[in-house]
Amino acid sequence: MPFYAKLGKFPAKRHTTFEKPEGGYYYEQLFGTEGFHGFASLLYHVHRPTQVRSVSSPIDLTPIAAINKNISSQMLRGFEVAPKEDFLESRTILLFNNDLNIALAAPKKSLRTYFYKNADADEVIFIHKGSGKLRTFLGNINFEYGDYLVIPRGIIYQIDFDTEDNRLFIVESFSPVVTPKRYRNNFGQLLEHSPFCERDLKMPTELETFDEKGDFLIKIKKENVLHELVYATHPFDVVGWDGFNFPYAFSIHNFEPITGRVHQPPPVHQTFEAHNYVICSFVPRLYDYHPKSIPAPYNHSNIDSDEVLYYVDGDFMSRNHVEKGYISLHPGGIPHGPHPGAMERSIGQKETAELAVMVDTFKPLKITQAAVDIADKDYLTSWLED
Repeated sequence: MPFYAKLGKFPAKRHTTFEKPEGGYYYEQLFGTEGFHGFASLLYHVHRPTQVRSVSSPIDLTPIAAINKNISSQMLRGFEVAPKEDFLESRTILLFNNDLNIALAAPKKSLRTYFYKNADADEVIFIHKGSGKLRTFLGNINFEYGDYLVIPRGIIYQIDFDTEDNRLFIVESFSPVVTPKRYRNNFGQLLEHSPFCERDLKMPTELETFDEKGDFLIKIKKENVLHELVYATHPFDVVGWDGFNFPYAFSIHNFEPITGRVHQPPPVHQTFEAHNYVICSFVPRLYDYHPKSIPAPYNHSNIDSDEVLYYVDGDFMSRNHVEKGYISLHPGGIPHGPHPGAMERSIGQKETAELAVMVDTFKPLKITQAAVDIADKDYLTSWLED
């Protein structure tokens, strides 16, 4: 994030000795991205963070396209992705390209028997169902329904869930996830016209420091391969850190919608951006207030982007039949718009209670077999008039 944060204890000046009370030194680690150019934090460990005991055989997680070049609109019944016990095994990639993976997960158990690090991608985990605690080596964050968990690449973490009924919408980003540029000044501060600000973010707290030796399994994803490394010391042994690279959470319920006299285009809903895609939040809001306004979106052509919409809650105005957990894909190259009757129904309406997450990609998405298996085969022709 483009602002400074700190937690725990650390020396007054970087790259200087930091003595333990009982003697010896803490070990400094630069935790940064994009070489020495991107966001970075300095961490201070009880033990050297480099002590690897063993590495297991890699497991290939590369997604495979069932539909490589798609021109058809799709509707996926997301809650048909079956729950699984393990956090990582529950992840099901539905859509992907060279910039990101879009996955659903329904883990039943907390991630406590091992640690996880995604060395490939920043992760944005949207909490559709469930609550709990994200535990990281930079501190913990409590989460609940409607939270985006933004976890920069390289963060070592575990997750505690309060129940077994959890539903997650996950974006793995192969470039850094940031707030929209047009909402920030030259120094990174969110401006007055931004639909959210820094005080809306949940920061890491409750820094847990474990001074333990033993065998600690960290599963690391790198280049779509899962590696299992056993370390000789507990990965959560950080006594303090400061800098600009850390996980955080943002609730979709704290996104303040931008409205107008006539229908506003999708960019007003933008929440995050990365290379070649954006993430947007559709939230409850007042409809347009021109006396002749049409609240439903106008037909528009996706010439340069694939549009993915994950339906969270409420009655989505532009669709005739959609349920919680559904995912629509409207690919680039063809126009799309409201279903028959949706435009007419919207006229005169004053507000909407819809809640949805949108991902617009500027490169085509490939579709996995897991997505094909939960697709509504009739969605393609659902705009035909009787």
